[in-house]
Amino acid sequence: MAKERPLTSFIRRIGVAIFALAVAHMPAVQAAESYPSKAVKVIVPYPPGGAVDQVTRLVAQKLTEQTGQNFYVENKPGGTGTIGVGQAVRSSPDGYTLVTNDLTYSILPYVFNKLPWNHDKALVPIAAFNFAPVAVVVANGSKFKTLADLVAYGQANPGKLNYGTGGAGTMPHFGTEALKIAAGFDATHVPYKGNGEATMALLGGQIDFQLASTAGVIGQVKGGQARLLAISGPKRLKALPDVPTFSEAGVKNYSVVNFTGMWAPAGTPAPAIARLQEEISVAMKSKDVQEFAESTGSDPSVRIGAEFSRLLQENSLLWGQVAQSAKIEKQ
Repeated sequence: MAKERPLTSFIRRIGVAIFALAVAHMPAVQAAESYPSKAVKVIVPYPPGGAVDQVTRLVAQKLTEQTGQNFYVENKPGGTGTIGVGQAVRSSPDGYTLVTNDLTYSILPYVFNKLPWNHDKALVPIAAFNFAPVAVVVANGSKFKTLADLVAYGQANPGKLNYGTGGAGTMPHFGTEALKIAAGFDATHVPYKGNGEATMALLGGQIDFQLASTAGVIGQVKGGQARLLAISGPKRLKALPDVPTFSEAGVKNYSVVNFTGMWAPAGTPAPAIARLQEEISVAMKSKDVQEFAESTGSDPSVRIGAEFSRLLQENSLLWGQVAQSAKIEKQ
Protein backbone atom coordinates (compact mmCIF):
# COMPACT_ATOMS: atom_id res chain seq x y z
CA MET A 1 0.00 0.00 0.00
CA ALA A 2 1.31 3.43 -0.97
CA LYS A 3 2.22 5.64 1.96
CA GLU A 4 0.00 8.73 2.35
CA ARG A 5 1.83 11.93 1.53
CA PRO A 6 2.33 14.37 4.46
CA LEU A 7 0.42 17.19 2.73
CA THR A 8 -2.48 14.87 1.88
CA SER A 9 -2.55 13.61 5.47
CA PHE A 10 -2.55 17.16 6.82
CA ILE A 11 -5.41 18.22 4.55
CA ARG A 12 -7.38 15.14 5.55
CA ARG A 13 -6.90 15.88 9.27
CA ILE A 14 -8.02 19.49 8.78
CA GLY A 15 -11.11 18.29 6.95
CA VAL A 16 -11.96 15.86 9.74
CA ALA A 17 -11.52 18.61 12.36
CA ILE A 18 -13.77 21.01 10.46
CA PHE A 19 -16.40 18.31 10.08
CA ALA A 20 -16.22 17.55 13.81
CA LEU A 21 -16.66 21.21 14.69
CA ALA A 22 -19.61 21.49 12.35
CA VAL A 23 -21.27 18.45 13.88
CA ALA A 24 -20.64 19.76 17.40
CA HIS A 25 -22.15 23.11 16.43
CA MET A 26 -25.29 21.61 14.92
CA PRO A 27 -27.22 21.13 18.22
CA ALA A 28 -26.66 24.80 19.13
CA VAL A 29 -27.85 25.93 15.72
CA GLN A 30 -30.85 23.63 15.92
CA ALA A 31 -31.62 24.88 19.45
CA ALA A 32 -31.53 28.48 18.25
CA GLU A 33 -33.85 27.64 15.37
CA SER A 34 -36.30 25.69 17.55
CA TYR A 35 -36.47 28.18 20.42
CA PRO A 36 -39.07 29.04 21.48
CA SER A 37 -41.14 25.91 21.01
CA LYS A 38 -43.75 26.79 23.65
CA ALA A 39 -45.12 29.77 25.57
CA VAL A 40 -42.65 32.03 27.38
CA LYS A 41 -43.44 33.70 30.70
CA VAL A 42 -42.06 37.21 31.23
CA ILE A 43 -42.17 38.30 34.86
CA VAL A 44 -42.65 41.98 35.64
CA PRO A 45 -41.71 42.51 39.32
CA TYR A 46 -44.04 45.51 39.67
CA PRO A 47 -47.80 46.13 39.51
CA PRO A 48 -49.52 46.70 36.16
CA GLY A 49 -49.51 50.20 34.71
CA GLY A 50 -45.96 51.35 35.36
CA ALA A 51 -43.33 52.08 32.71
CA VAL A 52 -41.65 48.65 32.96
CA ASP A 53 -45.02 46.93 32.65
CA GLN A 54 -46.08 48.99 29.62
CA VAL A 55 -42.85 48.49 27.70
CA THR A 56 -42.65 44.80 28.59
CA ARG A 57 -46.17 44.15 27.33
CA LEU A 58 -45.45 45.91 24.06
CA VAL A 59 -42.22 43.95 23.50
CA ALA A 60 -43.90 40.68 24.54
CA GLN A 61 -46.59 41.30 21.95
CA LYS A 62 -43.96 41.85 19.25
CA LEU A 63 -42.04 38.71 20.25
CA THR A 64 -45.27 36.74 20.08
CA GLU A 65 -45.92 38.03 16.56
CA GLN A 66 -42.34 37.41 15.41
CA THR A 67 -41.81 33.91 16.84
CA GLY A 68 -45.31 32.46 16.65
CA GLN A 69 -45.14 31.51 20.34
CA ASN A 70 -46.96 33.29 23.14
CA PHE A 71 -44.83 35.61 25.28
CA TYR A 72 -47.11 36.48 28.19
CA VAL A 73 -46.60 38.88 31.09
CA GLU A 74 -47.07 37.90 34.73
CA ASN A 75 -46.93 40.67 37.34
CA LYS A 76 -45.24 39.66 40.62
CA PRO A 77 -44.88 42.90 42.62
CA GLY A 78 -43.43 43.39 46.06
CA GLY A 79 -40.16 43.75 47.92
CA THR A 80 -38.77 46.44 45.60
CA GLY A 81 -38.96 43.93 42.78
CA THR A 82 -37.21 41.14 44.68
CA ILE A 83 -40.27 38.86 44.77
CA GLY A 84 -40.57 38.73 41.00
CA VAL A 85 -36.82 38.59 40.43
CA GLY A 86 -36.52 35.82 43.01
CA GLN A 87 -39.14 33.76 41.20
CA ALA A 88 -37.18 34.13 37.97
CA VAL A 89 -33.94 33.12 39.69
CA ARG A 90 -35.57 29.92 40.99
CA SER A 91 -37.06 29.04 37.61
CA SER A 92 -35.69 26.42 35.26
CA PRO A 93 -32.89 27.94 33.11
CA ASP A 94 -34.45 26.85 29.83
CA GLY A 95 -35.40 30.20 28.31
CA TYR A 96 -39.10 29.88 29.14
CA THR A 97 -39.10 32.14 32.20
CA LEU A 98 -37.67 35.63 31.83
CA VAL A 99 -37.82 38.78 33.95
CA THR A 100 -37.75 42.48 33.11
CA ASN A 101 -36.71 45.39 35.29
CA ASP A 102 -35.26 48.88 35.03
CA LEU A 103 -32.40 50.72 36.71
CA THR A 104 -33.75 49.36 39.99
CA TYR A 105 -31.95 46.07 39.39
CA SER A 106 -28.58 47.82 39.79
CA ILE A 107 -29.81 49.48 42.99
CA LEU A 108 -30.82 46.34 44.90
CA PRO A 109 -27.37 45.63 46.46
CA TYR A 110 -27.52 49.09 48.06
CA VAL A 111 -31.01 48.52 49.46
CA PHE A 112 -30.71 45.11 51.10
CA ASN A 113 -28.06 43.77 53.43
CA LYS A 114 -28.45 40.37 51.85
CA LEU A 115 -30.29 39.29 48.72
CA PRO A 116 -31.65 35.72 48.44
CA TRP A 117 -29.55 35.18 45.32
CA ASN A 118 -26.13 36.05 43.95
CA HIS A 119 -26.77 39.43 42.36
CA ASP A 120 -23.76 39.17 40.04
CA LYS A 121 -24.33 35.61 38.83
CA ALA A 122 -27.93 34.46 39.32
CA LEU A 123 -29.30 36.16 36.20
CA VAL A 124 -27.91 36.60 32.70
CA PRO A 125 -28.49 40.04 31.13
CA ILE A 126 -30.16 39.66 27.74
CA ALA A 127 -30.89 43.17 26.48
CA ALA A 128 -31.61 46.72 27.58
CA PHE A 129 -34.12 48.60 25.45
CA ASN A 130 -36.41 51.62 25.29
CA PHE A 131 -34.25 54.18 27.05
CA ALA A 132 -36.54 56.74 28.68
CA PRO A 133 -35.60 60.08 30.21
CA VAL A 134 -36.79 60.64 33.77
CA ALA A 135 -38.86 63.69 34.61
CA VAL A 136 -39.98 65.68 37.60
CA VAL A 137 -43.77 65.44 37.54
CA VAL A 138 -46.34 67.58 39.37
CA ALA A 139 -50.13 67.65 39.24
CA ASN A 140 -51.53 70.09 36.70
CA GLY A 141 -52.83 72.38 39.45
CA SER A 142 -49.55 72.42 41.38
CA LYS A 143 -48.22 75.76 42.59
CA PHE A 144 -44.78 74.75 41.30
CA LYS A 145 -44.55 76.05 37.75
CA THR A 146 -40.84 75.42 37.22
CA LEU A 147 -38.13 73.16 38.65
CA ALA A 148 -36.55 76.29 40.16
CA ASP A 149 -39.81 76.93 42.08
CA LEU A 150 -39.76 73.39 43.48
CA VAL A 151 -36.09 73.51 44.43
CA ALA A 152 -36.43 76.94 46.08
CA TYR A 153 -39.38 75.75 48.17
CA GLY A 154 -37.49 72.63 49.24
CA GLN A 155 -34.50 74.73 50.25
CA ALA A 156 -36.59 77.24 52.23
CA ASN A 157 -38.90 74.68 53.86
CA PRO A 158 -36.97 71.61 55.01
CA GLY A 159 -39.24 68.62 55.66
CA LYS A 160 -42.37 70.14 54.09
CA LEU A 161 -41.88 69.01 50.47
CA ASN A 162 -42.63 65.36 49.73
CA TYR A 163 -42.28 63.01 46.78
CA GLY A 164 -43.74 59.60 46.01
CA THR A 165 -42.26 56.47 44.48
CA GLY A 166 -43.16 52.85 43.88
CA GLY A 167 -41.21 51.86 46.98
CA ALA A 168 -37.98 52.30 48.90
CA GLY A 169 -34.96 51.31 46.84
CA THR A 170 -36.58 51.74 43.45
CA MET A 171 -35.11 53.80 40.62
CA PRO A 172 -37.39 56.80 41.36
CA HIS A 173 -36.30 56.71 45.01
CA PHE A 174 -32.57 56.68 44.28
CA GLY A 175 -33.08 58.96 41.26
CA THR A 176 -34.83 61.57 43.38
CA GLU A 177 -32.15 61.35 46.07
CA ALA A 178 -29.57 61.94 43.33
CA LEU A 179 -31.60 64.98 42.21
CA LYS A 180 -31.74 66.33 45.77
CA ILE A 181 -27.95 66.09 45.96
CA ALA A 182 -27.45 67.70 42.53
CA ALA A 183 -29.89 70.56 43.17
CA GLY A 184 -29.27 70.99 46.89
CA PHE A 185 -32.81 70.84 48.29
CA ASP A 186 -34.79 68.81 50.81
CA ALA A 187 -37.82 66.55 50.29
CA THR A 188 -39.37 63.65 52.21
CA HIS A 189 -39.84 60.24 50.62
CA VAL A 190 -43.33 58.65 50.60
CA PRO A 191 -43.21 55.05 49.29
CA TYR A 192 -46.18 53.38 47.58
CA LYS A 193 -46.76 49.87 46.24
CA GLY A 194 -45.99 50.85 42.66
CA ASN A 195 -45.20 53.82 40.44
CA GLY A 196 -48.75 53.83 39.13
CA GLU A 197 -50.09 54.18 42.68
CA ALA A 198 -47.61 56.99 43.34
CA THR A 199 -48.88 58.80 40.23
CA MET A 200 -52.46 58.48 41.49
CA ALA A 201 -51.34 59.96 44.82
CA LEU A 202 -49.73 62.84 42.93
CA LEU A 203 -52.91 63.55 41.00
CA GLY A 204 -54.91 63.30 44.22
CA GLY A 205 -52.75 65.86 46.00
CA GLN A 206 -51.20 63.50 48.57
CA ILE A 207 -47.65 64.21 47.37
CA ASP A 208 -45.97 67.26 45.84
CA PHE A 209 -43.96 65.67 43.05
CA GLN A 210 -42.75 62.45 41.52
CA LEU A 211 -39.71 61.38 39.53
CA ALA A 212 -40.83 59.03 36.76
CA SER A 213 -39.90 57.75 33.34
CA THR A 214 -41.60 59.76 30.62
CA ALA A 215 -43.15 56.53 29.32
CA GLY A 216 -44.94 55.99 32.63
CA VAL A 217 -46.63 59.41 32.88
CA ILE A 218 -47.01 60.60 29.30
CA GLY A 219 -50.70 59.65 29.32
CA GLN A 220 -51.48 61.87 32.31
CA VAL A 221 -49.41 64.70 30.83
CA LYS A 222 -51.17 64.58 27.46
CA GLY A 223 -54.49 64.24 29.27
CA GLY A 224 -53.90 67.50 31.12
CA GLN A 225 -53.72 65.89 34.56
CA ALA A 226 -50.00 66.34 35.15
CA ARG A 227 -47.11 68.56 34.10
CA LEU A 228 -43.41 67.92 33.64
CA LEU A 229 -41.02 70.48 35.12
CA ALA A 230 -37.84 69.05 33.56
CA ILE A 231 -36.48 65.94 31.87
CA SER A 232 -33.10 64.21 31.88
CA GLY A 233 -31.01 63.75 28.77
CA PRO A 234 -29.08 66.15 26.52
CA LYS A 235 -32.01 67.60 24.59
CA ARG A 236 -35.72 68.31 24.67
CA LEU A 237 -38.14 65.67 23.46
CA LYS A 238 -40.05 65.95 20.21
CA ALA A 239 -43.15 64.73 22.03
CA LEU A 240 -42.75 67.41 24.73
CA PRO A 241 -40.92 70.35 23.13
CA ASP A 242 -41.90 72.85 25.83
CA VAL A 243 -40.34 70.87 28.70
CA PRO A 244 -36.76 71.95 29.48
CA THR A 245 -33.91 69.60 30.27
CA PHE A 246 -32.53 69.53 33.81
CA SER A 247 -29.53 71.47 32.58
CA GLU A 248 -31.75 74.15 31.03
CA ALA A 249 -33.77 74.28 34.26
CA GLY A 250 -30.66 74.99 36.32
CA VAL A 251 -29.56 71.52 37.48
CA LYS A 252 -26.37 70.87 35.53
CA ASN A 253 -25.12 67.56 36.94
CA TYR A 254 -28.08 65.23 36.53
CA SER A 255 -28.04 62.65 33.74
CA VAL A 256 -30.12 59.66 34.90
CA VAL A 257 -31.84 57.89 31.99
CA ASN A 258 -34.00 54.86 32.70
CA PHE A 259 -34.45 51.77 30.52
CA THR A 260 -36.26 48.46 30.48
CA GLY A 261 -34.04 45.39 30.57
CA MET A 262 -34.60 41.66 30.25
CA TRP A 263 -32.78 38.89 32.13
CA ALA A 264 -32.85 35.08 32.18
CA PRO A 265 -31.83 32.60 34.90
CA ALA A 266 -28.14 31.69 34.86
CA GLY A 267 -27.55 28.56 32.82
CA THR A 268 -30.11 29.46 30.14
CA PRO A 269 -28.74 28.06 26.84
CA ALA A 270 -26.70 30.56 24.85
CA PRO A 271 -28.71 29.89 21.65
CA ALA A 272 -31.90 30.90 23.45
CA ILE A 273 -30.25 34.10 24.71
CA ALA A 274 -28.99 34.87 21.21
CA ARG A 275 -32.44 34.31 19.71
CA LEU A 276 -34.03 36.62 22.27
CA GLN A 277 -31.44 39.32 21.57
CA GLU A 278 -32.09 39.02 17.86
CA GLU A 279 -35.87 39.16 18.22
CA ILE A 280 -35.79 42.08 20.68
CA SER A 281 -33.58 44.01 18.26
CA VAL A 282 -36.10 43.36 15.48
CA ALA A 283 -39.02 44.32 17.74
CA MET A 284 -37.50 47.66 18.68
CA LYS A 285 -37.14 48.55 14.99
CA SER A 286 -40.80 47.83 14.19
CA LYS A 287 -43.07 50.70 13.22
CA ASP A 288 -45.45 50.48 16.17
CA VAL A 289 -42.63 50.29 18.73
CA GLN A 290 -40.90 53.25 17.06
CA GLU A 291 -44.17 55.19 17.25
CA PHE A 292 -44.60 54.25 20.91
CA ALA A 293 -41.06 55.40 21.68
CA GLU A 294 -41.57 58.72 19.93
CA SER A 295 -44.92 59.33 21.65
CA THR A 296 -43.42 58.65 25.09
CA GLY A 297 -40.16 60.49 24.50
CA SER A 298 -38.12 57.28 24.60
CA ASP A 299 -35.16 56.05 22.59
CA PRO A 300 -35.88 52.56 21.15
CA SER A 301 -32.22 51.58 20.89
CA VAL A 302 -30.97 48.20 22.17
CA ARG A 303 -27.86 47.19 24.11
CA ILE A 304 -26.99 43.51 24.38
CA GLY A 305 -24.28 41.29 25.80
CA ALA A 306 -21.14 43.01 27.08
CA GLU A 307 -22.59 46.44 26.32
CA PHE A 308 -25.59 45.77 28.57
CA SER A 309 -23.31 44.36 31.30
CA ARG A 310 -21.15 47.49 31.14
CA LEU A 311 -24.26 49.69 31.44
CA LEU A 312 -25.27 47.81 34.59
CA GLN A 313 -21.79 48.23 36.09
CA GLU A 314 -21.80 51.98 35.39
CA ASN A 315 -25.19 52.38 37.02
CA SER A 316 -24.14 50.29 40.01
CA LEU A 317 -21.25 52.68 40.58
CA LEU A 318 -23.59 55.69 40.44
CA TRP A 319 -26.11 54.23 42.88
CA GLY A 320 -23.35 53.27 45.31
CA GLN A 321 -22.29 56.91 45.40
CA VAL A 322 -25.90 58.08 45.87
CA ALA A 323 -26.51 55.59 48.69
CA GLN A 324 -23.41 56.83 50.48
CA SER A 325 -24.10 60.54 49.94
CA ALA A 326 -27.78 60.29 50.88
CA LYS A 327 -26.97 57.93 53.79
CA ILE A 328 -29.55 55.41 52.63
CA GLU A 329 -29.56 52.55 55.14
CA LYS A 330 -29.84 48.98 53.90
CA GLN A 331 -32.81 46.93 55.01
